[in-house]
Amino acid sequence: MNAGVRPEGEKEARRSREAAVLRRMADMLKQGAVMLNLQCPACSSPLFRLRSGEIWCVKCQKRVVIVREGEDITIAASDVLLTSLEQTLLRKLSEIDQMIKVEEDPARLRELSSLLSGLLDNLEKVRRMTRR
Repeated sequence: MNAGVRPEGEKEARRSREAAVLRRMADMLKQGAVMLNLQCPACSSPLFRLRSGEIWCVKCQKRVVIVREGEDITIAASDVLLTSLEQTLLRKLSEIDQMIKVEEDPARLRELSSLLSGLLDNLEKVRRMTRR
């Protein structure tokens, strides 16, 4: 087999992957994302800004953090982490809220209340850190 010629199955698989990426890009646009004039540093695919403000590579399926020249990369990375942590804490608070609504066992309610209190304390700490 010639090294420059790919088997037909491999070509079809590549076309299928490319079509899937294009469908995801179209879906992102339909959901209100904005295509940016920036490329992913890993794959050179166009980047999208989601409604949440996050920048996303559809092809890599990863969040991208843009660090401006002169900006400290650790500060940019910590902002991303704190935002993610805040979202996680809010999801967990919602889950605990649902559990408390249906729980009748006093011991389990005390346990859930304690967990709720700890999550709220941590959320407050994260929010204080993001305000700097």
